[in-house]
Amino acid sequence: MTHFTNARTLMGFIWRRDRVRIPIWIVSIVSITLAVALSFPELYPPGPERDMLATTLKNPAMTAMLGPGYGLDNYHIGAAMAHQMLLFSTIAVAIMNILLGIRHTRRDEEAGRIEVIRSLPVGKLANPSATFLVLVMANLVLAVITGVSLALLGLEGMDLAGSLLYGAALGITGIFFAAATILIAQLTETARGAMGLSFSLLGVSYLLRAVGDLGSEALSLISPLGLMLRTKVYVQNTWWPMIVMCAASVILILLAFRLNSMRDLEAGFIAARPGAATASPLLQSPLGLALRLQQTTIVGWTAAMFILGVTYGSVFGEIDAFFQTSDIFELLLPMMEGFSLTEQFTATLLAVMTMIGLIPVLLIMLKLRSEELANRTEHLLARAVSRRRLMGSYLIMGLFLAVLGQIVSVLGLWSASATVLDQPLSLASTLQASLAYVPSMWIMLGLTVLMIGFVPKLASLIWLYLGYTFFVIYFGGLLRLPGWLSKTTPLGFVPNVPMEPMSLSRIVVMVLAAFTLLALGMAGYEKRDIYG
Repeated sequence: MTHFTNARTLMGFIWRRDRVRIPIWIVSIVSITLAVALSFPELYPPGPERDMLATTLKNPAMTAMLGPGYGLDNYHIGAAMAHQMLLFSTIAVAIMNILLGIRHTRRDEEAGRIEVIRSLPVGKLANPSATFLVLVMANLVLAVITGVSLALLGLEGMDLAGSLLYGAALGITGIFFAAATILIAQLTETARGAMGLSFSLLGVSYLLRAVGDLGSEALSLISPLGLMLRTKVYVQNTWWPMIVMCAASVILILLAFRLNSMRDLEAGFIAARPGAATASPLLQSPLGLALRLQQTTIVGWTAAMFILGVTYGSVFGEIDAFFQTSDIFELLLPMMEGFSLTEQFTATLLAVMTMIGLIPVLLIMLKLRSEELANRTEHLLARAVSRRRLMGSYLIMGLFLAVLGQIVSVLGLWSASATVLDQPLSLASTLQASLAYVPSMWIMLGLTVLMIGFVPKLASLIWLYLGYTFFVIYFGGLLRLPGWLSKTTPLGFVPNVPMEPMSLSRIVVMVLAAFTLLALGMAGYEKRDIYG
């Protein structure tokens, strides 16, 4: 029996499990890409405004955020599309591959599924190779659909060669992160550790690219994201970075295969840190245990939210020049008489940071479901621990982290803006405006608890709803979506703070709605089958 025996059969099993997830990812990424591309001709009409925008995009803040601009002397729609969308589309593809890669490698191994599979006539490398091949196929399909679809739009500067390279940049970068994720899965002993290292790689790649694009080309070239931007899509259509990425992907997956064949099942090359000889008093309660399990998530995301606020705050110095260059910002920003561009920009940033801050909140709540699927919850419930107390432990952390994330992101935003603005933001008013979003975050948390309590198998759909919320709230004005669509999300009921007052009655109603959902979800969790 070879190391790859029955890998093809495992590919079928993997596709069977992800027959919904993968198409949703592909359709979502392609749809958003095409929708944004179709909006560009109206937003960027030819003329002096487009030339002014191209000039403004040369400032360091925008370079750090979007990457270096190419074709700014002839800023056609293709150049604008590649400059403003390619990087963030690639990050979305990387996230897709990280999540799917961990799901079918380290998570399955941690849950004992790989042990069952390996007891059959299956090669030692069958599972990682099957996982990688399925992800390669998914990325290739994404690349082809994206490239052909963009070419068929027939927009200015978006020819077939550039569109195919745009799709290839997405697909090949996705393949790179698929290979890197499978390699990382060989190093750690837990899915949580593998997930943390994989997303750390993505974060470091973005930071290296940002620093490199501001002055050190070498740093950008060692970052997969920076290397991908050197394709100069729709301007020069350079293919050599894709060749380098393909070669790097091959090296990474071969190294992953080598490490997989050397290690024991459920072991990793990075040994888990030994715990203390005696448990702390905190671990004697469900809340203490939940805090111990989620400490990395809490600390890591708190730091990330602060850095996110600092990143956005550093842009405020260029805001007046930047937002006078195109009508696009009248659609993106909640324009209101009597308020400065800084205040209007702050309102949009608060909504964006709120949606990003929802990620760790939902992660913590869904950890209860993952612990249940790993058969660890039953050990707690077999003792003198009620289901209400167990779920309440995760719920308390989620409620608290929603508030903490808003506070630290505003502190980062305020501290960075204070260094670039003559009249800094008011910390008190900005913090008050940010906290006005907390009830909407609690409603999202309540919806998650409700699904865990009644339809736990569908709990992961909350991520799809979060993506829909981001699309409607952020791109609603840009794509001229009907106003009522925003009311299908909790954030749609929050006024454009700080420009509009947040009434106390609305806050009370939203808090009551959130805690009603939480109570219903907890009641369902108390009564349902723990293996439901």
